[in-house]
Amino acid sequence: MSTPETEPLRRIHPDIARALREGLDEATIRRVVDRFYAVAREDDVIGPIFLRVVPDENWQAHLDTIVDFWSSMLLGSGRYDGRPMPKHMAIPELVDAHFMRWLALFRRTVEELCPPATAALFVNRSERVGNSFRINIKMRRGEKIIHVAPLQREELA
Repeated sequence: MSTPETEPLRRIHPDIARALREGLDEATIRRVVDRFYAVAREDDVIGPIFLRVVPDENWQAHLDTIVDFWSSMLLGSGRYDGRPMPKHMAIPELVDAHFMRWLALFRRTVEELCPPATAALFVNRSERVGNSFRINIKMRRGEKIIHVAPLQREELA
């Protein structure tokens, strides 16, 4: 039987280690999620999708799930065990413009709320997730993905 003394230390990615030194914690993740999704619901491009797909009575549970997702991804909490792809596949109108807006609003949110290394970590991971989702959606829709380039960053006014 292994004990904490005999188990090898879990390796932490250097980007996560820098963010942890800046104070990345559960409270930071909650602030980012709450602020971002408040803005996203009001956005002209992605807001209507959120309003249609996530009814008001399910909104807090949705936010809690997203906090668990980011906590698992960045802090290794293991709280998220969902499958987000089928839920996104069920939104037929999702196109690159939606992913670009989501990423632009998310980038602006984390850059406003977080210290530099933490913001960079969130941006890097969100861009990976966004590009992965859009490529998987395109593939499952039968689109050719061999020449799909990463999304260009949308600059917000």
